[in-house]
Amino acid sequence: MQKDKAEAPSYYIGIDVGTASVRAALVDQCGAVVDQAEEAVKIWEPRSDHYEQSSDDIWGACCAVTKKVAQSAGGGRIRGLGFDATCSLVVLDKQFQPLAVNAEGDHRRNVIMWMDHRGGNQVERINGTKHGALRYVGGVMSVEMQPPKLLWLKENLRRDCWDKAGHFFDLPDFLSWKATGALTRSLCTLVCKWTYSSDGGWDDTFWKEIGLEDLIEDDYSKIGNHVVSPGAPVGSNLTSQAARDLGLPEGIAVAASLIDAHAGGLGVIGADLSGYNLPCEDEPITSRLALICGTSSCHMAISEEPIFVPGVWGPYYSAMVPGFWLNEGGQSATGKLIDHVVRGHDGFSELQQKAQSRGRHLYEYLNHHLDQIRATRPGDSLTGDLHVWPDFHGNRSPLADLSLKGMVVGLTLSRGLDDLALLYLATVQSIALGTRHILETMKSSGHNISSLFLCGGLSKNPLFVQMHADITGLPVVLSKEVESVLVGAAILGACASGDFTSIREAMQKMAKVGKIVLPNPEHNRFYEKKYQVFLKLYEHQKEYQAIMDGW
Repeated sequence: MQKDKAEAPSYYIGIDVGTASVRAALVDQCGAVVDQAEEAVKIWEPRSDHYEQSSDDIWGACCAVTKKVAQSAGGGRIRGLGFDATCSLVVLDKQFQPLAVNAEGDHRRNVIMWMDHRGGNQVERINGTKHGALRYVGGVMSVEMQPPKLLWLKENLRRDCWDKAGHFFDLPDFLSWKATGALTRSLCTLVCKWTYSSDGGWDDTFWKEIGLEDLIEDDYSKIGNHVVSPGAPVGSNLTSQAARDLGLPEGIAVAASLIDAHAGGLGVIGADLSGYNLPCEDEPITSRLALICGTSSCHMAISEEPIFVPGVWGPYYSAMVPGFWLNEGGQSATGKLIDHVVRGHDGFSELQQKAQSRGRHLYEYLNHHLDQIRATRPGDSLTGDLHVWPDFHGNRSPLADLSLKGMVVGLTLSRGLDDLALLYLATVQSIALGTRHILETMKSSGHNISSLFLCGGLSKNPLFVQMHADITGLPVVLSKEVESVLVGAAILGACASGDFTSIREAMQKMAKVGKIVLPNPEHNRFYEKKYQVFLKLYEHQKEYQAIMDGW
């Protein structure tokens, strides 16, 4: 790290665009978050499985939160800026203006969100080609990736959108373009969501075979032909217009971006475990799984050689940590699922009233209520006859089956707060069981995972964290800065500024361990049985589908 001790402190801005909000943080060279701000962004849901946003709305929120945190730099220097965002699709016309992705022609709504499943038929046809490019997405492309969304636009909005489109961006790349004016794309977004190959570039045969051969024109100018690694400087740094919009100094370095989950992985997976007396302390970084858990969850494992895991995305070279291959598992609905279950229960109004009267957060009070139930029912496993299959929004990994639905077994006529608390517990357990399913699939393919590194909103929930430790049997490492995604975005800006020689150096110096949660071995036998039931739920659902086929 190049720094003169006499100089004013250096800071970096990390901007994270999540599903429902934009956050910015001012981060110092040690990875400490000095200040942060958040602003909500609107989501439109015009019909089932269609989720849209506005790129103008998102950029406006980026500007608002960045102006707030930049003021906390005081006499320090802001040296670099990094973005991360969900892997949503942004559509602009040939004049770089927002272009509607809906039949209503509402040009504000020019973003197809990552969780939008309108391309279900298109992804089935893409997977039916069995093209070699699919080998690098676990053998089966997800509807959350960009090719099925692009194909849907061509087939459903050809005249009003497809023919008028000038540029298709992954949202993280749209943000770096807004900041610099450069059409540079991040290797992370293109490799992970668009089938770009880190060694071979675009594959013409793939786009021709799926019916999107027009994207090949003009050397792929509509989807990107200048690609750099995450953390590399983009363009000629921050433009004067973007500097005014964001409230930042003109000309500071802007980094090539990351998908939000990958930024979380960057912000947590490199932390130094020395002195924590863990069995995994001296094991390589490839033994760690970064779990970024929020609205959905992503499971990031890296390796020195490519590992192909059925139903798990990748391997992607240098998509998160330069020089390493990345496998990315995931669950499409985790935080969203917990909210759906809790808020939809008859006992929710009672929960809300009691939490408010005691001045507690909703889930803090619910966890407290569970503790009270345990105290009155010693030795009772609580969810021994209550089981949840968590794929209310389809399965991303390791089954890669969009058709799967949620299941709850063991319901009674109870409607009160106790019943809600138990269903909440079973739902959290089901998410952790899903993580175990992904882990065991990764291990059977060659990964050697011995610890979990958690970050994201759900990592603030001690029940969620403990269930992941107990059910996987692995220690869970929480970062010192809970907002590891923001730290990861700031690491990008730090690397682009030249203050660190590499992403690896910035990771090691800016990611810090906070708390370590160990599994409780007393529960091993119970969770072994829960896992057996968990797998049976999947088998039974497939049997039910087979019975009903062709009715």
